[in-house]
Amino acid sequence: VQPVTCGKPAAQRLIAMSRPVAVLAEDEPLIRLEAADMLGEFGFDVLQASTASDALLLLEALNGAALLYTDIDMPGRINGRQLAHEVVARWPSTAIIVCSARSAEDAALLPRGAFFIGKPCAEWVVREALTSLQLH
Repeated sequence: VQPVTCGKPAAQRLIAMSRPVAVLAEDEPLIRLEAADMLGEFGFDVLQASTASDALLLLEALNGAALLYTDIDMPGRINGRQLAHEVVARWPSTAIIVCSARSAEDAALLPRGAFFIGKPCAEWVVREALTSLQLH
């Protein structure tokens, strides 16, 4: 897997690729790399962002994506929950997985249809979520 980091030119390079695109928003570099590898193994081209704002820029460049995979606690002006709500409003066909150490109460504040997974995110649980979202 060759993850692509944030930036409009990087996003535009992937538009022509045949695999579905996943935008991954995670501020912890090691967790982000592990998640990118996992999503790549599941058949996605992965665009990585270390902030929710950067993930939103990638989504705007692509006009949505097959999947948004995000954490809730993110640095910057918006968090992962706000990003998920923005994605539902602008690109309703984009599937959303939120993988976070936050509580079930926080999961209840996610948009309808977003799939919540508690950290650590086991590969089999992510695969189940993708199946439920009809992406795998």
